[in-house]
Amino acid sequence: MQNLLQRLAETTAFIKSKLRVAPYIGYLTGTGLGESAESMTIETTVAYQNIPHFPLSTVQTHKGRLLAGELSGCPIVAMQGRFHLYEGYSPLDVTYPIRLMQQLGVKILFLSNAAGGLNPKFNPGDIMLINDHINLTATNPLMGPNDDSWGIRFPDMSRAYNPELIAAAESAARAAGLKLRKGIYVGLTGPALETPAEVKFLQTIGAEAVGFSTVQEVIAAVHGGLRVLGLSTITNVHNPADPVPASVEEIIEVAQKAAPLLETILEGVAKKIYETEIS
Repeated sequence: MQNLLQRLAETTAFIKSKLRVAPYIGYLTGTGLGESAESMTIETTVAYQNIPHFPLSTVQTHKGRLLAGELSGCPIVAMQGRFHLYEGYSPLDVTYPIRLMQQLGVKILFLSNAAGGLNPKFNPGDIMLINDHINLTATNPLMGPNDDSWGIRFPDMSRAYNPELIAAAESAARAAGLKLRKGIYVGLTGPALETPAEVKFLQTIGAEAVGFSTVQEVIAAVHGGLRVLGLSTITNVHNPADPVPASVEEIIEVAQKAAPLLETILEGVAKKIYETEIS
């Protein structure tokens, strides 16, 4: 833990030296959704490979860049590319960007991901607000010694996804004439996609979207006192009775087409935050 704290302190000092103001919002983008961060006014760009002790993205469309600037007037730091358990990273590696954001002073975390739909009413290209999650990764970033400066030993997860931010996203969508879905996200390790039997099981336990990210980051964020807004782009919809093969290329294509919708929602939420909490 001491080595981790030292590495994080060095990473934080490096990034702070690149920032004009402390970010209020942090944004971590998912597969095919990196462009959704580029509607911000970008003042600083740093490649992950140039950040001390920072992991490197290995997944297609994860650009591996940290962006800093403003979104709807609100100071923001955005990370184009996240890290996954299936890449061989540990839960602490996966959540390293969250701990960095916490040390930078971020108060609100936006998370986006590309997910498979489990609700038969969903359609490819839909945006789902995450109102809860199920962690089926069999691991947790809080395992091991707890550092009290990061958060309490047993954080409450009953409102992991902030209701006020969800309401702000719904309001932004209505104002833009967009329809949002809402549901429960289930996190698996991947990288193999789900079998029909697994899809049926996940539907039975109440999940409405499935993916290979997000739950580790959200746990760390809640532990660190950040308010979280999570959004899943539904890239394909599973039907266990009539399974259709899904390719990564098709998933990325749908996610990229939905990125402008995601931008609109996040801009609206950031505007609300700036008007009510900062200005």
